[in-house]
Amino acid sequence: MGKKLTSSPPSASHVTISQLMHPEHANNSGNVHGGWIMKLVDEVGALACMRHSRHRVVTVAIDQMTFRQPISIGDLVTLDAEVTYTGHTSMEVEVLVTAENPITGECTHTNKAYLVYVALDDDRKPVAVPPLLIESPEQEERMVAAIKRQEHRLSNQ
Repeated sequence: MGKKLTSSPPSASHVTISQLMHPEHANNSGNVHGGWIMKLVDEVGALACMRHSRHRVVTVAIDQMTFRQPISIGDLVTLDAEVTYTGHTSMEVEVLVTAENPITGECTHTNKAYLVYVALDDDRKPVAVPPLLIESPEQEERMVAAIKRQEHRLSNQ
């Protein structure tokens, strides 16, 4: 018998990760390597989906990720993730990335990405996920936009 599917609001899935960027995170230009940021985005997205579904998850898709601003060595990078959509076994998560200069306090929004994960049971088979409990007009708008993104993803398969 599976776990009971109890709906929860998007805020219950919210995860924040912060990490100071060190020289080992640098690319050839001296900024933080985009691949390192992508790794962190995937980790925080997976954690939000695990928190929502209470299951292991695997990454299915990463929508376009545009690096608006470079991230410097010495910046504190903060990633905020929250589930925006649930299907039968899949979930979409929005991840926002900011870089803060801890000396000046200046914060820069550097990235936003949407990722899709599928929840897995102990046999690594897809398993049903709880629905989102929408509590505000803003959450409703985010979910409607997420449904459109998911329809677009599925139409391009």
